Amino acid sequence: MSDLFAATASPRIRVGIGGWTFAPWRNNFYPAKLQQRRELEYASRQLTAIEINGTYYGAQKPATYAKWRAETPDGFVFSLKAPRYTTDRKILADAGKTIDDFVFGGLAELGDRLGPILWQLPPYKAFERSDLAAFLDQLPRDLDGYPLHHVLEVRHASFMCAEYLELVRKYRVPTVFTESPKYPSFADVTGDFVYARLMRSEGAIETGYPMNELDAWAQRARAWSAGADPSDLPRVQSGAGNDGKNMKPRDVYIYFISSAKERNPAAAMALIERIAS
Repeated sequence: MSDLFAATASPRIRVGIGGWTFAPWRNNFYPAKLQQRRELEYASRQLTAIEINGTYYGAQKPATYAKWRAETPDGFVFSLKAPRYTTDRKILADAGKTIDDFVFGGLAELGDRLGPILWQLPPYKAFERSDLAAFLDQLPRDLDGYPLHHVLEVRHASFMCAEYLELVRKYRVPTVFTESPKYPSFADVTGDFVYARLMRSEGAIETGYPMNELDAWAQRARAWSAGADPSDLPRVQSGAGNDGKNMKPRDVYIYFISSAKERNPAAAMALIERIAS
């Protein structure tokens, strides 16, 4: 049985942006006079993944998920931010019903376009081992017989500890590497795939990031995919990386998010080109 999250049996590096509807992109990404209803169709053929932020504000109807699937090509995937009503709470252990309502409320319509589900915790939520463990226990492991992939984004400094890493590694849930000065930023690998959100694009640079930084991200993506850990990113556990010799290859998801949003499609396409070369 094939993995719901992989178009092929081998690991993939997928690169994309947050959403596909943004007015400035009609001046520097989408072709002139492209109908707005065809923007997803176009974007999904320039990029290899898109992270959906709209689901953070509320789940979509099954028909909407089915439409997204129909408009995108084979091999393309969506990452979905789970609704805020599941994670924006003091007691995560109480989220069970809202988790099921979201996951079993139509996501199956995405079929093989369904990528990781991103559970983003609020900045005020500190690490509490028992509460987080209860939350992770409630995450569904499969959907219609296919395995689900979950990823956790933490935004409180208390998560930067060995106890947190030990817990999420037990559940094999990756932690987002968040390239942001506002939130904890650490690249300790905690799951079977890697998920990075890059948030430092610059409006004055046509590709969002300088060429040398895009080259560096291409090298990191290849290292992650090969099973290694890049040595130049911050970690909670220093020296805890590996050289890939005893690690299985991994899927990698890299998204250019926020900051100079108008430059993010160019940044993603430039990174895709470097990874492919």
